[in-house]
Amino acid sequence: MGLDRRSLLRLGLVASLAPGALSVPAQARRHRPHLQPLVVIDPGHGGKDPGCIGHAGVMEKKVVLAIGRALRRQLLASRRCRVEMTRSADVFIPLEQRVRFAQQRRATLMVSLHANASSDSGTRGANVYRFAYAASDPLAAAAQRLENSADRFEADATSRHQMTVLHILASLMRRETILHSSQLQSDLVDGLDDEWRLCGGGARHARFVVLSAPDVASVLVELGFLTNRLDAAALSHPAHQAALARTMGAQIDRYLAALPQRRRS
Repeated sequence: MGLDRRSLLRLGLVASLAPGALSVPAQARRHRPHLQPLVVIDPGHGGKDPGCIGHAGVMEKKVVLAIGRALRRQLLASRRCRVEMTRSADVFIPLEQRVRFAQQRRATLMVSLHANASSDSGTRGANVYRFAYAASDPLAAAAQRLENSADRFEADATSRHQMTVLHILASLMRRETILHSSQLQSDLVDGLDDEWRLCGGGARHARFVVLSAPDVASVLVELGFLTNRLDAAALSHPAHQAALARTMGAQIDRYLAALPQRRRS
C-alpha cells in the first residue's frame, strides 16, 4: 500500500513523518526555552455524538467535558504548564482532528477523557490506556471499538485503508513517545488508585485513533463505567469531578516536574 501525502494528511500526521523529523528527539523539538510545556486535554465525543449513555441517562460527552474543564483549571492553577482543550463546548470533533490539534501545537502531552460502558452493570472503575496496535485484553479491545466508533458520526469515517496506515504508523512510533506515554500512564494509574478505584490493574493498551500521534505522549483515561449505577452517580457529581481533576492534575504535574530528568536518561 502506498503512503501518499493525502492519506497522511487525512490522518493529520504529515508533519511527524516529514523528511528528517523522525531523527529529531521529540521533546527537544517541542520544547522552547521561553514556553512552558503544553498539555492538551481532549474531552471525548460531543455534539451529535453523545458517547455512551449510562444509568439514569447520564451522557459521556457531558461528564468528560465537565471533568476536562475542572482539570484545565487545576493545571493552570499549578502554573507548571500551558493548557488547551480540543473542545470546550458541546461540539463534535472527528478523531483525526483531535490528533492534528495536538501535533500542530507541538503538545508535550495529550490526555483524552472518556467514560466506559459494559453489558455487565456490575463492572466499574477507571482504566488508563496508551497506544498499541494490539489490544492488551478483551476489555481493552471493547473500549477500542467503543471509542474509535465515534467517527461513525463523520461522513468520511475511518476506513480500512486508514487503519492500515495507522498500523504502519504504530511501527514508526518513537521509542521516546512510547516511554513517555507509559510513564504518564503509570503516574495517572498511581493517582487514580489512591483517589478512586481501578478496573483490574488499571493500565491497559489498545489501538485508539486519538492516541496515534507518533510524536506526542498520549493517554486515554476511561474514568469509570456509566452503565454502573455507582460510577454514573459519582462521575455526575461536581465534587467527585473536582476530586478526579485534582488527582489527575497532581500526577500530570509530577510527570512534568520529572521531564528534564527523563530527557537526560
